[in-house]
Amino acid sequence: MSIAILPLAVFAASQVGTPGPANMALMATGARFGFRAALPFVLGVALGKQLIIWPIGFGLMELAQAAPAVFIALKYISAAYIIWLAWKVANLRLGQGDPAAQAPGFTAGLIVHPLNPKAWAMIVGSFTAFVGPDIPTLTATATVAAVLLACQLVMHPLWTLGGSAIARTVAGTRAEPYLMWTLAGLTVASVLFVLFGGSF
Repeated sequence: MSIAILPLAVFAASQVGTPGPANMALMATGARFGFRAALPFVLGVALGKQLIIWPIGFGLMELAQAAPAVFIALKYISAAYIIWLAWKVANLRLGQGDPAAQAPGFTAGLIVHPLNPKAWAMIVGSFTAFVGPDIPTLTATATVAAVLLACQLVMHPLWTLGGSAIARTVAGTRAEPYLMWTLAGLTVASVLFVLFGGSF
């Protein structure tokens, strides 16, 4: 067997490009602070997934099988954190807030994916569905890491740009609270899907 790179790329693009906690955070940051100010956060989010990919590739899931209760607890703690972020997004108003406030930076972006159940499910699925058992660990992990990072470097800025564009369109209008609640609802829905869909 080998690594099914094209199907992996299609899977990665579909997962990275669809609504989820990270993309909602990127959109909200772009909406609140603008695209340029959000770029360090975008880069942190993209690279933060590497903090999960490499440990999983080198045997973290074997540890999960040995101590399943720890990972179940981590899953629910992570989900609770993401839902709390969704609540913050729901109550965010694009034209309000401290004008001196600064956009979250690179370090803040790094922790988004390690606390994102969708990211864990995506990475585990990448290894189990598209990598043959005969592939050396380093080769498999580097390939998955490169494919996912390439998709993120394309998709994450687009979500951030979308947030910036939305802010220019709906900030201060009657549609704004409904939009923010919709984004928050999509975030919660993505977390619940991972929690109860049998992934991670």
